[in-house]
Amino acid sequence: MLPIINLQGVWRMQLDENKLGINTPYDDTITMPDTTSHARKGKRNELVEVGALTDEYAFEGWLWLEREFEVPEELEGKYCCLHLERTRVTTVWVDDIPLGTCNSLNTPHEYVLNEGLSAGTHTVRIKVDNTSYPTKGGHMTSKDTQTNWNGITGKLELKFSNEARMRDVQIYTDAMHKSITLSVKLDGELQNTQIAVSAQSFTIDQQCSGLEEAVHEVGERLYPVDHNEMSISYALGDKALLWSDDAPHLYKIALTLREECGRIIDDRDIVIGLRDFKASGDKFTINNRPTFLRGKHDGLIFPLTGYAPTDVNEWVRILSISKSYGINHYRFHTCCPPEAAFAAADMLGIYMEPELPFWGTITDESDANHNQAEQDYLIEEGFAILRSFGNHPSFVMMSLGNELWGSKEKLSAILKDYKAYDQRHLYTQGSNNFQFTPVILEEEDFFSGVRFSHDRLIRGSYAMCDAPLGHVQTDLPGTMKDYDEHIHPQQHTGLEDSHSQEQEIQIQYGTVSKTVKASATDKELIPHLPVVSHEIGQYAMYPDFAEIEKYTGSIKAHNFEIFRERLQAKGMGHLAEAFFRASGQLAVDCYKEELEAAFRSERLAGFQLLDLQDFSGQGTALVGILDAFMDSKGLISAEEWRTFCSDAVLLARFEKYNYAARETFNASVELSYYRQVPLKGETLRWECTLGNRVISEGGQLITEDHMKPYQKLGNIHVTLPNVDNMSQVSFKLSISNTDIYKSYNIWVHPEQEDRQFADAPVFKELTDAALQRLEEGGSVLLLASPGQVTNAIEGLYSTDFWCYPMFRSISESMNKPVPVGTLGLLIQNDHPALQHFPSETHSTYPWWNIVTYSSSIILDDLPSDLQPIVQTIDNFERNHKLGLLFECKVGNGQVLVGALDYDQLLGQIEGRQFIHSLLQYMESDNFEPTYEMTSSELDQLLFK
Repeated sequence: MLPIINLQGVWRMQLDENKLGINTPYDDTITMPDTTSHARKGKRNELVEVGALTDEYAFEGWLWLEREFEVPEELEGKYCCLHLERTRVTTVWVDDIPLGTCNSLNTPHEYVLNEGLSAGTHTVRIKVDNTSYPTKGGHMTSKDTQTNWNGITGKLELKFSNEARMRDVQIYTDAMHKSITLSVKLDGELQNTQIAVSAQSFTIDQQCSGLEEAVHEVGERLYPVDHNEMSISYALGDKALLWSDDAPHLYKIALTLREECGRIIDDRDIVIGLRDFKASGDKFTINNRPTFLRGKHDGLIFPLTGYAPTDVNEWVRILSISKSYGINHYRFHTCCPPEAAFAAADMLGIYMEPELPFWGTITDESDANHNQAEQDYLIEEGFAILRSFGNHPSFVMMSLGNELWGSKEKLSAILKDYKAYDQRHLYTQGSNNFQFTPVILEEEDFFSGVRFSHDRLIRGSYAMCDAPLGHVQTDLPGTMKDYDEHIHPQQHTGLEDSHSQEQEIQIQYGTVSKTVKASATDKELIPHLPVVSHEIGQYAMYPDFAEIEKYTGSIKAHNFEIFRERLQAKGMGHLAEAFFRASGQLAVDCYKEELEAAFRSERLAGFQLLDLQDFSGQGTALVGILDAFMDSKGLISAEEWRTFCSDAVLLARFEKYNYAARETFNASVELSYYRQVPLKGETLRWECTLGNRVISEGGQLITEDHMKPYQKLGNIHVTLPNVDNMSQVSFKLSISNTDIYKSYNIWVHPEQEDRQFADAPVFKELTDAALQRLEEGGSVLLLASPGQVTNAIEGLYSTDFWCYPMFRSISESMNKPVPVGTLGLLIQNDHPALQHFPSETHSTYPWWNIVTYSSSIILDDLPSDLQPIVQTIDNFERNHKLGLLFECKVGNGQVLVGALDYDQLLGQIEGRQFIHSLLQYMESDNFEPTYEMTSSELDQLLFK
């Protein structure tokens, strides 16, 4: 290999916002690689983003770059190529001679000088344009993710070669036969040349430490060059090591183009993994064994720089964090990461799915809005991604875009062309295409979506504009839910004819709404390929304002500062930390059920979480258990998260979380298992504990030696204890000699006699009897019917979906119900009103019925010293002060107030316990509210 001239370093620069052309002399310098924003070049951006992070040095226009370089005599006249990694639209001149323009957003720009350069000093000038994109660019250019930066963020180098060169090398692996096929395209003088191929394996530790001690080595073999396109078969032998997510063995394939006398003309080292990733029925397989995609969305959010790193070690760090949380798959939303990400994924065993940078409608020539130039660009961008990154074993699948609409025939044709070009990957028409009217195209290898019809849902949560809502949002909590019946109904219409009628419907389109043409069909969609649930989760939580200080680069969290100011203006600034913690813990519980439902589904092939980390844009979607920096928020450890997101997940199915004393707890135990270690001879252990006391325990020997992905291990029946007080029971499962374990909390309630409720001072409004009681100094439990309270927000147990400001706006534009928008409860769990209803400070399942059949009263206009006993946390846009339960002094008496469905609560074991606790408190000396209201003020608050 001839020397490379590294062009990283100091360049002269000029910003050309109006795109008028270069105006010498240059007025500044910049050290490349970098972006103008990260280098803080240009004028400071005065605009403050509320729905996203703010780029303080945002610049759109032309960036002019120029520098000199020296060509040594030994490289004079040699074929050379200017290589620019990770940039925008570039135009290049060398010594004022134009070399052309490149516009790939995802792959390197290469400018070839066939005749080479003379020895001596030369000048290279580059114009970088971040405005004239052939397509909108999805998350490659969005302010919601990595910003629309301008610059060059990867390699800048001149590569030279001799009289002949290997222009392109693609390697196709055959894990079954443990061999590879090399497709080599050559240029130049090839007479009397040969290609030498050798291979040696390595591990990530050896790669990172620089050690090269081989685990498996294959000797060099020579292949005479007889054509400028060579196909070389190279067997690795029976001892060859395979690549997978759990055993990512890699090989360095060394190729040398040499003369017969031995003189080296060109050489390359290419890292591969020997793997076969396929779709087999409704499952993915890796090397002929099932694998399950435990995926996350990624939009290239890097808040310290505003752009994706091109350093392998940094990607190893990032992907290792995800791997520690059980993730083995990345779906890149309308973007493709740099090559460093693929290299890191190769080492760690991550299944990668890049996506074309498109979010819109794919049309054909008959459409009035057809844009052939944009479509040609996108198609070629896909081919460029395949050429540039296709050798990486981690690159296993590709999507045509996000939530696409349009011509099914055109989508299918694009898929067909990609599959004919490169069969190393699996392909899908897009992620959640056609939304409410999904289809499966003949050419796609797997389906990625959220439903198969209006009601056949395959994830646990949805926006109001995409209703019906999911089971995590609407169903009584339990662990019975799976999606098998929705994916493959046992009883279906069986209709084969699909006469369709096209109609216009409104859909969510990014952060807005859009009218599209959709085909309604009588044909029931039954998938015959692997199904991946799209963007699952999206459980929002309150901001952690301590995060603001972490934004030390040019990207600032001014949105967080605005949210903090709003909360302070409502007199609740002191509750910010508590809001964050309480909403975050509820979000974790919602994610646990969401993920377990996916693992309980035998027909599901994987999921793509949105997201493990926060999403900085689209209104600010704080849905991650990690922040935007991929740092833990302290809500749950990686180890605990892996108990419901890993290659081995124990699952207990039971109907509910709340039980009466002496009731029988029934659970069936199942195992989602994708490891290669048999469990025969190990023991499933279980125990139920009440405090430090074991109330029941047992074990069951695992006798089957097969390693099915989904195993039923047995049934457990426990008679729960006779308790005098509401008690929390911990149900724990584990498998001996493994790291596989799981725990659930259930609640046991004592029987509450009816007579205590018969004459209880419970009123649904301030009747004459209630007012008389208060006048006499008595206590009143005022539980207004939720539907009658106008100054309130309806009850919803789960946290808000994605981001309230975004979906409020979308729902309003579609004339659909707006989201509830709340984030769970903040509970004064040491308050004596809850002495007999012990609680955490955040929502737990004993509160589900209470919240579901409630409204939270808006207390914004009341003084700040009225602090609810149980407060519903509102979102950061509204910041209502919401009381689920509060107390006040009215006249000579005391009132405990809530908008709760009293009759519904008396029908639930936990509801009766809750009312019992309130009544006991009202009868005690502790019931001494300090905040005073008149009866008319209270009546006005509730029923105005």
